[in-house]
Amino acid sequence: MTDLVIGADGLPRCAWGSSTPDYAIYHDTEWGRPLRGDDALYERMTLEAFQSGLSWLTILRKRPAFRLAFDEFHIPTVARYDDADVTRLLADAGIVRNRAKIEAAIANARAALDLPEGLSALLWSFAPEPRPVRPASFAELAPITPESTAMAKALKKRGFRFVGPTTAYALMQATGMVDDHIVGCHVTLPSAA
Repeated sequence: MTDLVIGADGLPRCAWGSSTPDYAIYHDTEWGRPLRGDDALYERMTLEAFQSGLSWLTILRKRPAFRLAFDEFHIPTVARYDDADVTRLLADAGIVRNRAKIEAAIANARAALDLPEGLSALLWSFAPEPRPVRPASFAELAPITPESTAMAKALKKRGFRFVGPTTAYALMQATGMVDDHIVGCHVTLPSAA
């Protein structure tokens, strides 16, 4: 498989974005687009953590259930979750039922509430300068960068969990902090500024 393929719709896109209809929609409408807002970024951080060890497609398909189970990822609401909520979430077959990840999601909401600058400002402070050109292939991309390492370290220092450098980089890719669409991909992204 090459890194850029022509989809059934005739559009060139990153190869992974053509592998399923769900991925094509996600690739074309969300992945890599600049995303701001504390709750929105908390959702993406939480879903990236739940994805650890699983396919992103699994998480993508379960996202509506995650949104329902986690009160639309409203940080103050999730921060108030207690043991009864953990039990409720562990019984919810619509989401990934992993106690450590559920408890991390709650702890991360509490940590996000403690950020004076807010979660969005903190995360975006690690966005690197934009590349002059898109990568020619996925081989040019590393799963960990100095910026994602620094982000993970800063988050852990503030009490966040399940936010290692690889997860941090996936978050950066998904939320437009970096543009990792392959050169030739039809997706045009707005400025992240």
